[in-house]
Amino acid sequence: MLKNDRWIIEQAKAYRMIEPFEPKLVSKGISFGESSYGYDFRISDEFQVFKGNPSEVPLDPKHPDPSNFEPVKKTVLTLPANTYALGRTIEYFRIPRNILTICFGKSTYARCGVMMNITPFEPEWEGYATIAIINTASRPVKIYSGEGIAQLLFLEASEGCETSYADRKGKYNKQQQITLSKI
Repeated sequence: MLKNDRWIIEQAKAYRMIEPFEPKLVSKGISFGESSYGYDFRISDEFQVFKGNPSEVPLDPKHPDPSNFEPVKKTVLTLPANTYALGRTIEYFRIPRNILTICFGKSTYARCGVMMNITPFEPEWEGYATIAIINTASRPVKIYSGEGIAQLLFLEASEGCETSYADRKGKYNKQQQITLSKI
């Protein structure tokens, strides 16, 4: 069942599910905070920007090469056309055992050709989320740190899952920084 704003506030307090937690939608800049049925989270000022021509540099999810990325710390990142960067959330998440999240990019960025790829936050996953920010536009696009980047929707099961992300010792659990793919 999709959960509403009162439930999100209760869970955020009970489980420290989102820290820092903004209990109201902040509309200054690109909005963030608690919304009707979800939470709009923010992007930090830390990025790993893909460098090189995408058609010339093969990427291998089984063997990521950190030299394909340039670490950048900026309040406004200008993301080149037809490329991508990895970022991380400002918020640290602790997902309860009976919750699954679904994530969507914010429409403000989608209208500029910027798409987000964030996998679901599984039951008992915790950490700062690594976000793929993809500029599909033919022009550079500005990404604003400290402002909203995507929205989480929370789905609650009637009982906890049999095996959580923590139970299976998920490789991205408790990540503290932008994390490249792992196998």
